[in-house]
Amino acid sequence: MSKKQDKKNGFKLGFFTQIIVAVLLFAILSGAYALLAGGPKINQVDLSHIATLVNGGNLKSVVVDGNTIDVTTTDGTISESQKEPESSFSDTLKNYGVTADTLSKTPITIKTNSGIGYWLITLLPIILPILFMVFFIWFLFGQMRNAGGGGMKAFSFGQSKARVTDPNDKKKQVTFADVAGNTEAKQELLDVVDFLKTPKKYFDVGAKIPKGVLLTGNPGTGKTLLARAVAGEAGVPFFHLSGSEFVEMFVGVGASRVRDLFDGARAVAPAIIFIDEIDAVGRSRGVGIGGGNDEREQTLNQILVEMDGFEPTEKIVVMAATNRADVLDSALLRPGRFDRRVYLSLPDRKDREAILAIHAKEKPLADGIDFKMVAARTPGFSGADLESLMNEAAIVTARENRTQVTQHDVLMSVEKVIMGPERKSNVYIQKDRNIVAYHEAGHAIVASALEYADPVHKITIIPRGNAGGYTMSLPLEERRFTSKSEYIDELAVMFGGRAAEKIIFKEITGGAESDIQTATNIARAMVTKWGMSDSLGPVAYASGRSMIHGEDTSAKEYSGDIAKKIDEEVSSLIQTALKRAEEIIIQYKDALEAVAQKLLEVETLEQAEYNAIISQFGITPKTSNA
Repeated sequence: MSKKQDKKNGFKLGFFTQIIVAVLLFAILSGAYALLAGGPKINQVDLSHIATLVNGGNLKSVVVDGNTIDVTTTDGTISESQKEPESSFSDTLKNYGVTADTLSKTPITIKTNSGIGYWLITLLPIILPILFMVFFIWFLFGQMRNAGGGGMKAFSFGQSKARVTDPNDKKKQVTFADVAGNTEAKQELLDVVDFLKTPKKYFDVGAKIPKGVLLTGNPGTGKTLLARAVAGEAGVPFFHLSGSEFVEMFVGVGASRVRDLFDGARAVAPAIIFIDEIDAVGRSRGVGIGGGNDEREQTLNQILVEMDGFEPTEKIVVMAATNRADVLDSALLRPGRFDRRVYLSLPDRKDREAILAIHAKEKPLADGIDFKMVAARTPGFSGADLESLMNEAAIVTARENRTQVTQHDVLMSVEKVIMGPERKSNVYIQKDRNIVAYHEAGHAIVASALEYADPVHKITIIPRGNAGGYTMSLPLEERRFTSKSEYIDELAVMFGGRAAEKIIFKEITGGAESDIQTATNIARAMVTKWGMSDSLGPVAYASGRSMIHGEDTSAKEYSGDIAKKIDEEVSSLIQTALKRAEEIIIQYKDALEAVAQKLLEVETLEQAEYNAIISQFGITPKTSNA
């Protein structure tokens, strides 16, 4: 595993660098050949000239090498000629009038064409180009392998793409101490850890550990991190890949990769195989929705076969993660495969505080940071959201050339994650600033006047993200269930901004678009999902939704008359909420004016400042824990 990692981190050359290296290599080889095969330039002469030199006694030496005759004159001039293949040198010169006595006075050397040098010179022009092409191809393929280039994929279709984490690699090791919250989920997985550590005690009593563990839950709740923690706690190799990495355009490739993955895990067992986003290959077969194809189904079948093929004594656990457990094929979920399902929920306030502390370990924190307050301001945040929050705080600190993260940095990052970055550069005309101020003040006044609405924590008219301003309300307590009364008050709060615009300016704007959309969704869910309609009763009119290209394709399991009643009930809830908001705005119009004018002056009101204003107009402030 370490060699594989070194190979991935090896020296990688770009395409143009490869071309330059190849050209230089060719030049070097050509030069070497020239040195081996070349020499000083020799004059080419005919045999009659050589005969004249012999008769005149002007030759210092004669070398006969096959059919080639090299002669050196007394003045050092070197000349070369060719004789006829079928005749000897002496016979050739006799034809040109050279006598035997004259020839005997000339030093003649006869060379035999043999030895490694002769064959090297002879074969080098043939061998060099072949060697060059072989080396060039090997060089390019080696670079593509090191760079992970697509050109090498043709040679590794059936190989698994899994990344393997070595249990001895302390830098990448993750344990349960690195995973805050999800106490129940970790407790469920302790059996898997214990089995991988000490399988014998389970085998001795005839117990069978689950072959597959399916982690489900909202995005960002730490499914992958928890799977890594199981491997870290057990100290076993961790094979990690995504479900989409099995699928290629060629049928059979995914199944081959599954076999290779499981063979690799068996070779180093005990081990954990983790398939992230398993719904990419594990969707229900035969439904005609979700992009099903033969390749995906063959891959799924191979996963099922491999899990069935586990012997009772094999120390391999398959873990998988998905956000859409509802779309998985039933064969995956039956006993003997992914028969243990662990649900990871969004963290509560206590868990959020612990998660923030973990993500703050590597960051220099200033004194006075209160993670309890931050946790109270982040209901509904996932672990990934909290990690992003702390990262944003560190980025702001570095951008401002400071060395410590402050409480203000963290709190501002909360708003950035929720609403987006501030847009202070946007300059609004005074009319628009007035509208935003009264709109946000309207939300706040209605929320403070209603019994079941959350207390107001902050109001601002500084644009952030797509919003011209916003009102932050936080619950007094962390709650898992919301009552009908709370939903009705929430609808009224959402229309507080629209009501304020209508009453103050005798006109309405499009600024309430998001409020109206959210209120409509809540009202429809109250009627069709949660059975909160008195006229329609506790009947579910919205089954599981099937979405294609953003459109709801689920069949309507009710009549047109019921659909009309649903629309009427939703409209009634919306109209009632707007009417309640208008009544509150009229009743506390002076408080609305005071809050709006203060917002126009300072742009942002914190909870204490806001409560001090509304207390003067007969509204009892609600105290938030944040």
